[in-house]
Amino acid sequence: MDDMVRKLPRYVTVTKTKYKKVLFYFRVDKGPRTRLPDDPSSDEFKEAYRACLIGEPVKTKKIVGVPTTIRWLIERYMESAAWRNDLSDATRRQRSNILKHVVSDSGDVPFAMVQAKHIRNRMEKMSDTPAQANNYLKTMIGLFSWAVKNDHVKVNPTIDVARLKAKSKGFPEWTQEDGEAFRARWPVGTAQRLAFELLLHSGLRRGDIVTLGRQHLKGNILSITTQKTGTTITVELPDAVLSIIAATKTGDLHFLVTSFGKPFSIPGFGNWFHAASVKAGVHKNAHGIRKLAATTAANDGATSSELMAQFGWTTSQQADVYTKGADRVRLGISASRRIARRLEAQDADEKALGDVENSQKESKGR
Repeated sequence: MDDMVRKLPRYVTVTKTKYKKVLFYFRVDKGPRTRLPDDPSSDEFKEAYRACLIGEPVKTKKIVGVPTTIRWLIERYMESAAWRNDLSDATRRQRSNILKHVVSDSGDVPFAMVQAKHIRNRMEKMSDTPAQANNYLKTMIGLFSWAVKNDHVKVNPTIDVARLKAKSKGFPEWTQEDGEAFRARWPVGTAQRLAFELLLHSGLRRGDIVTLGRQHLKGNILSITTQKTGTTITVELPDAVLSIIAATKTGDLHFLVTSFGKPFSIPGFGNWFHAASVKAGVHKNAHGIRKLAATTAANDGATSSELMAQFGWTTSQQADVYTKGADRVRLGISASRRIARRLEAQDADEKALGDVENSQKESKGR
């Protein structure tokens, strides 16, 4: 390895992934990095290096997977109807990136040899980031579930693999005080204020909020099919929110647009809204408002079914998190009131008994 590094041409750097794979890049000073082929002695590497030197795009030779390899299985999966139709755009982007790493690290491994222990081992290496490890598992579940259904493998190696326990509860939830601070910083008429009110009253994810427009609104009833789960949610917007929409400059088909009048991309909206939140002294992101909306509804007595309908959840598991939390709050307050009433009653009984005893003593003294 040391000899190889010493012999590398100028501007070529070498890195090793956490899975021990050696990667080569072309980079001049602090400019962009360009991935080079894996074998520095190959003609393909030399041609790619020459292209980088003169500023031409690097032509990479497409590797076609052998029909028994992970690479081939992933290629077929990403061509399937299950990949195109069953997953949202955001999920496909996320899983495509994960599968790229799988191919890079293990593309030539026969997929029939993959066992649960191999997936567990990879997740163990990702244990410092349990959310990423669990996303990897979800991706492999999707891949091998499709493979079983289409007779590529007989056994799904992901069946007995458990998710890692997350070290946090995910995105931090906004509080009522956070909302008041945001409203104080961004008055009615600003796009930031409109974004906050729409997020709070609709409970939509950022992937849906960027597509929201007048075409989804009839009177004060808002209805939209969500990108992630494909479920249709219907909510009623209060007059106050309709007034904010009317007072804000919007696009033709999008309530929220950039300063250039263009629709936001999902990452662009996230960055823009986070910056607005920081200016209001709230160091949290848009998803935390969705949590606040769910908590507010649950505390006001919303059932799991009602929360599922508003927030587009397809199972009650997520809704139960909020309803059970709200029930615990109500039950806790109710129990504390019982304790207080009981203690007050005991104090009253003791005082009454003391008054009787004092009265009897006074009678005897007379």
